[in-house]
Amino acid sequence: MLLENKVAVIYGGGGAVGGAVARAFAREGAQLFLAGRALMPLEAVAGDVSTAGSSVDVAQVDALDADAVERHAARVVAEAGRLDVSFNLIGYGETQGAPLLEMARERFVGPISTAMEAHFITATTAGRQMVEAGSGVILALTAQAARVPYVNTGGFGVTGAAIEGLCRQLAAELGPHGVRVACLRSGGSPDTPGVEEVWTRHAENAGVPKEDWWASMADKTALRRLPMLADVANAAVLLASDHATAITAEVTNVTCGELFD
Repeated sequence: MLLENKVAVIYGGGGAVGGAVARAFAREGAQLFLAGRALMPLEAVAGDVSTAGSSVDVAQVDALDADAVERHAARVVAEAGRLDVSFNLIGYGETQGAPLLEMARERFVGPISTAMEAHFITATTAGRQMVEAGSGVILALTAQAARVPYVNTGGFGVTGAAIEGLCRQLAAELGPHGVRVACLRSGGSPDTPGVEEVWTRHAENAGVPKEDWWASMADKTALRRLPMLADVANAAVLLASDHATAITAEVTNVTCGELFD
């Protein structure tokens, strides 16, 4: 198992992507600590994980509350002995669906501010624990809009580009201490409820059926398909594992070839 004996914290572990990553990490032997603002979705994911025989802990933690994140990370280390992987997968709020010229400032800026604050808090908190231990992996998720501009995506692409920039700087600062920092850039998974909702809105704006919009997105890729949640989760497993010990300051392309890096 690729993550056997690894201790992983997943912020937003009750969401669609967080849950998929949690299940994949558990399958590969990781000891999980799921954190989020609401306990019910965390407990639902934890039920799946524990049924499969993996160790999992859930905690109500707001990723925007620095003190709460610090306390939780300290508890993880106290109980598990270390913190090997930190992955922030919280939601940032709605921003897509309208041209920038028609968008209120708050709707554009809100997700960017939330993402930057949350990633700074969770990544630097984990980083301090990992630097002391001399090892660890900090992961983040972005999307193809961070690299290629799309109309009517509001602050979504800007948010992703900012997350990637933060990760590169952290990688440069933490690398000498044995800590890796990397991103996964997804093409959007159609089996994610949030993606389905947003793409339905884009299809409506374009005046085409939802199915045609999805087909057009798949046709843009080299593989002629879209990355599913399982694809993203499996890529995260690899990046978190010791098979990726030479990978840091990197944005891994999980777009099925929509982007050619």
